[in-house]
Amino acid sequence: MKKMQRFDQINVIPFIDIMLVLLVMVLTTATFIKSGVIPVELPESQTKQLKEQQDDEVNIVINKKGMIFINKIQIEASQLEAELRKISKKQTVVLSSDKDAAFHHFVHVMDILKKLHHEQLYIVTQKSTQ
Repeated sequence: MKKMQRFDQINVIPFIDIMLVLLVMVLTTATFIKSGVIPVELPESQTKQLKEQQDDEVNIVINKKGMIFINKIQIEASQLEAELRKISKKQTVVLSSDKDAAFHHFVHVMDILKKLHHEQLYIVTQKSTQ
């Protein structure tokens, strides 16, 4: 009867293969995450000011269907004012609305922000090609 030999070394090649596959997956998904989750086609304007992104800013997005998102979390219209009350007046609010969204959704958000006295407000557009 043969005596089984003990392995004194660990074969790391399969481990390296798995790590390379995981690295490729992370790098490809990272590009999708950075571009944003909520598809919004911004309206155009003739003037455009560049604004540096701040860490403490609050992003409000209104998509084509009129759904409202605060920092990528969908908020019901009935809960919108309560959620906006939680935002500090010193925080910057960045509002993006799809150009095909009904205008009354935009006005509704702006009305609540004005009522709550938020002064640090930016409206996101894209520069017109004309």
